[in-house]
Amino acid sequence: MKRKEENIFKVIMIIASLIISGLLLFILGTIVWKGVPALSWDMITKLPGGGFYLGKEGGVLNAITGSFCIITGAVAISMIISVPLVMYLNFYLPRKSTFSAIVRFSFDILLGVPSIVYGAFGFALMIFLGMRASLGGGIITVAMLITPIMMRSFDEVTRLMPRDLSDSLLSLGSTRYEMIKVIMRQLMPGFVTATLLATGRGIGDAATVLFTAGYTDNLPGSLSQPAATLPLSIFFQLGSPVAEVQNRAYASALILTALILILSFAARHFSSKFSRNRI
Repeated sequence: MKRKEENIFKVIMIIASLIISGLLLFILGTIVWKGVPALSWDMITKLPGGGFYLGKEGGVLNAITGSFCIITGAVAISMIISVPLVMYLNFYLPRKSTFSAIVRFSFDILLGVPSIVYGAFGFALMIFLGMRASLGGGIITVAMLITPIMMRSFDEVTRLMPRDLSDSLLSLGSTRYEMIKVIMRQLMPGFVTATLLATGRGIGDAATVLFTAGYTDNLPGSLSQPAATLPLSIFFQLGSPVAEVQNRAYASALILTALILILSFAARHFSSKFSRNRI
């Protein structure tokens, strides 16, 4: 009987794996099939020209640059908030602290908040502060979106580390700051992976930047100017009745997918590098 149950669950797991793999291949295949014919060097290196959304010449350099600026600023803000907080929860507070439990419960709630809610909150906050749709507004809103992901991931990685290491360092006379420096090196592969997850979520989200970052065909010159993003560029191109522009949307989606894959491979490279250098 146990053998039969094991075989049944094994078949279920294989089927589930095939379904997930098939969906991934189908999505990537559709993007590549429709995007490659419309992809050109001009798409990557030029700004949208007059009538770009009607099928005329131009590219999405504005959206590529805007996405890069927004996600870079958002990740920097999130790390500044997440790393000290996670270190404080795990190495300065008691292991079964009520405050730690409340903060972790807050992480879980924030993880379940839809991105459009973050976008609406960021928009309301910008109106309250007298800000207009801008690069700075997009950075702040995307940072709010990915910070719970980063904090929860960092926290899980930190809690999986054997507590004997921190106890041993303290028993040898290390200060908590010195202990955290050593532990951070051990946790770096997990932190890189967690940062990748947050980056992938932030760079591909459209709802958070729809009303906060705005959209422009130009490159952002400052934090107070609007900034285009690839998800919104794809959205606007797919909304065009011109078939050529719709095909360009798949080319833009291919560019976005390529950026995420580059981040994935880079994260794996640095993760393995840090793993080899750990003590």
